[in-house]
Amino acid sequence: MLDEWLTAHVEGYRGPGRLTRLSGGQSNPTWRVDAPSGAYVLRQKPVGAVLPSAHAVDREYRVMRALAGSDVPVPRVHALCEDPAVLGSMFFVMECVQGRVLMDPRLPGLSAAERAGIFDGMNAAIAAISMVDPVAVGLGDYGRHGGYVERQVARWTKQYRASQTRDIPAMDALIDWLPQNLPQAPEEVRIAHGDFRLDNLILHPTEPRVLAVVDWELSTLGCPYADFAYNVMAWRIAPELFRGLGGVPLAGTGIPTEDEYVQAWCRRTRRARPERFDFYIILSLFRIAAILQGIARRALDGTAADPNAAELGARAAPLAEIARDMARRA
Repeated sequence: MLDEWLTAHVEGYRGPGRLTRLSGGQSNPTWRVDAPSGAYVLRQKPVGAVLPSAHAVDREYRVMRALAGSDVPVPRVHALCEDPAVLGSMFFVMECVQGRVLMDPRLPGLSAAERAGIFDGMNAAIAAISMVDPVAVGLGDYGRHGGYVERQVARWTKQYRASQTRDIPAMDALIDWLPQNLPQAPEEVRIAHGDFRLDNLILHPTEPRVLAVVDWELSTLGCPYADFAYNVMAWRIAPELFRGLGGVPLAGTGIPTEDEYVQAWCRRTRRARPERFDFYIILSLFRIAAILQGIARRALDGTAADPNAAELGARAAPLAEIARDMARRA
């Protein structure tokens, strides 16, 4: 049935196609489709019971389609299927971008020049996202205008509570602290990727160049500082905890310091660094902890997309503790 749907909805598709599960895609199962007409990527909502506002593959499809032709590198999307009878749940199909996905931000095995180029390309990509006028690309109704940070606190508090499997005192402390320390400055409304980090980029096979930004499941209209802080969060997290750079000696590696990276983004976007930028990093740590708690819940429920889901979910508490310690210092 899938081949019939692909033939009818994907221009130029010629089957039969063979599905191969791709690594990553922790939240939404991701498949490579190899067919006589070429290679494609299929991104699917998990089959079974899931949180109502999660796994929004239809939103991923819409935002990437809207950003085609902009300064933001995205894969070409082909078609969206909302009929669960085809594959068991909603999915979309996009081009298969041939390149590298690097999981470790320390970039082992690469030269200092290559590392510097990759981090500069990553910085340019998140800057480009924050400069897109959502109304101009047809995404004026992609989310609410203003109040993003406050809604993020409420949303991830709700998601955490809905997927809670045990008591995490640091999360309880953050749930109290965050609403009392919201930034007071008016928010700029821009597209927010929601999960922008190195391993959600496809890099050129040999050059330090970003070919595509993927995994737009959490995208919406939001605050560019909050979206960027999620990327910067890596400098606060130890590598063994969750793909971080915390405590890593960076001199001579080609990897910028946190301050250098933030300054580069500010130059590119012509924005000033907020005085309370750490608030946005604390919010980002809270959010990733809530996401990992959701993975832990799916592991218990048997609906997780990754066999290592339980191990990932266990990292929610130490990440929350980092954020709580930052909040105490703030």
